[in-house]
Amino acid sequence: MLKKVVLNNVHTGRNTTALVDTNTNEKALIGAGKNEVETASISDITGIDEQLQRLTTLKGGQTDRVALFTGLAKCFDRNIPIIKSFHLQANRVKSARYRGAIADISESLTQGEKMSDAMAKQADLFTPDIIALIRAGEEAGRLPEIFRRIANSQKKTSRILKKLKSGMIYPGLVISLAIGVVITMSFTLVPAMSKLYTSLGSDLPAPTKALMKVSDVLLKQPWMAALPVLGLFLLFKNFGRITAIPRVQVLLANTPVVGNIVRKSAAAVGFRTLALLIEANVRLTTALEITRDTSWHIYYKTFFDRVKNHILNGLTLPDAFLIESHRLGNDGRVICGLMEVAAETGAGTELLNEIAEDYEEELDGIASQIDKLIEPFTIVILGGMVGGLIYAIYAPVFSLGDALFKK
Repeated sequence: MLKKVVLNNVHTGRNTTALVDTNTNEKALIGAGKNEVETASISDITGIDEQLQRLTTLKGGQTDRVALFTGLAKCFDRNIPIIKSFHLQANRVKSARYRGAIADISESLTQGEKMSDAMAKQADLFTPDIIALIRAGEEAGRLPEIFRRIANSQKKTSRILKKLKSGMIYPGLVISLAIGVVITMSFTLVPAMSKLYTSLGSDLPAPTKALMKVSDVLLKQPWMAALPVLGLFLLFKNFGRITAIPRVQVLLANTPVVGNIVRKSAAAVGFRTLALLIEANVRLTTALEITRDTSWHIYYKTFFDRVKNHILNGLTLPDAFLIESHRLGNDGRVICGLMEVAAETGAGTELLNEIAEDYEEELDGIASQIDKLIEPFTIVILGGMVGGLIYAIYAPVFSLGDALFKK
């Protein structure tokens, strides 16, 4: 349930509004970050208003996660009590979901629960690898360090994702514009063209017939013009679910340019997670299992699962990596060489972090140039649509003479 909390500063008289996703007024006050010099009024947001608020307000994402863990690390470094540390983060996060999570975790902590157990209840915000790291940090007494590492890792991922998204704006606008031109012509130019060609009784090429059918459907059912817009909206809204389908992941991994980005992204996340878990003294097979479960690509899920099985069968980590190196693409042998060095020097986590950092740097460079990399594909798509339209409209013109002479 969404709760609207209006905070009034008794000294200045200024009001501040905060939305908190929680079920009680007491938790809403914690999530809103109420101060001693503020008064609060709380109201429930229900029905259609709640749905609209959830659609239009900020969602809990990596930005809030980075802010939360960075703030907790600073508080723990200064020996601030755990519950108060969480209360202090309420004004650092921006989404109603994270404010509600902070309130829920704080309440669980007051009831004597461990922090890792309290945060594990918020499964949509904290993945299994994060919970495993927190549990390891609790046992080793290294929570501030673990929180900083989680925050830094999330910050790097967030920066790369922002660059990738900004680079996709240009291709998205171009393709949307092309779809808009097709729809506009279907309502304006194509009907007049259809009347002329039909009256002449000339034989029309297949693209022209297809364009005329599309125009006829849109004229009789104008609401269908919204289908492409709705389709694009659903595509972007459910992009995460679509890319979670194994067949789609395999297709993306084997697509030129895009495949390189997909592989490096999955590898960077996987090796960074594994390095963090091993450094936090999590058992190797357990660390590989958690890394497998949190890897988003089917290739790397399979890779870490097979490596874990090889270790259970008595092989060393470098040998297991070597056997499964074909699953890592062109860099497989290089990574295996680094793991052999790690086995000899005892610097496994450093080299895993080095691999992840190398991939992240490459992704950072690719993300900065993503619009230029995708531009050839955009030009091909746009050129195909424009060329198809020109052919469909003007191809019959060349046969008009024959049709007129027959008349």
